[in-house]
Amino acid sequence: MKSKFNFIFLILITTIISSCSSGNKTEKEKKDIVQNQFTVPEGGTLLFNGKDLDGWKITNFGTEGPVQVSEGKIIINMGDGCSGITWTKDFPKVNYEINLEARRTVGNDFFCGLTFPVNNSYCSYIVGGWGGPVIGLSCIDGVDAGENETNTIMRLDKDVWYKIKLQVTPEKIIGWIDNEKIVDFNYTNRKLSIRPEVSLSKPFGICTWITTAELRNIWMKDL
Repeated sequence: MKSKFNFIFLILITTIISSCSSGNKTEKEKKDIVQNQFTVPEGGTLLFNGKDLDGWKITNFGTEGPVQVSEGKIIINMGDGCSGITWTKDFPKVNYEINLEARRTVGNDFFCGLTFPVNNSYCSYIVGGWGGPVIGLSCIDGVDAGENETNTIMRLDKDVWYKIKLQVTPEKIIGWIDNEKIVDFNYTNRKLSIRPEVSLSKPFGICTWITTAELRNIWMKDL
């Protein structure tokens, strides 16, 4: 009788543990789903549908790693140089704002290199370059983000999502990381350009340098 009781008790405990484990897993799955669900703010235009690369092409740098979409994220895998994606549809030249979330998962260099138009020129907003901590614009009067006045040093940890925002107005380029304004640059009478490595990102593209990155919640709006 005692043996039978112990057996029933063991089954009961096992069922409870299994139920709790399933519940925890379900909660985690729900959390992941919530994190990957995104509703574009009023007035915005979604640039990534969370399912595929509609509107984008994998940039043929010749050094690129593979790019895939998984669980609501664009995964840009490490290559031998630049890897990334380029927007294939119409894109404004001024008076716009770009928003996205990005994180570095492998590597130690920039995990978000935004190349964007500024009137009839182009520039790049580099996040995490020059060995990992540099944020800035490339290039200003021929000088890249590692050396020009937009250079900012900031700790950017792996596997951490950062909110990246960029505004282009008729006079300024302004960039944020999370809620902190990092770049506030008046480009009047200044020469804007991009490094040759990212020329295939024009008119608008996102790339990495020998680094694996994940992107999500990409959208834009007119200013």
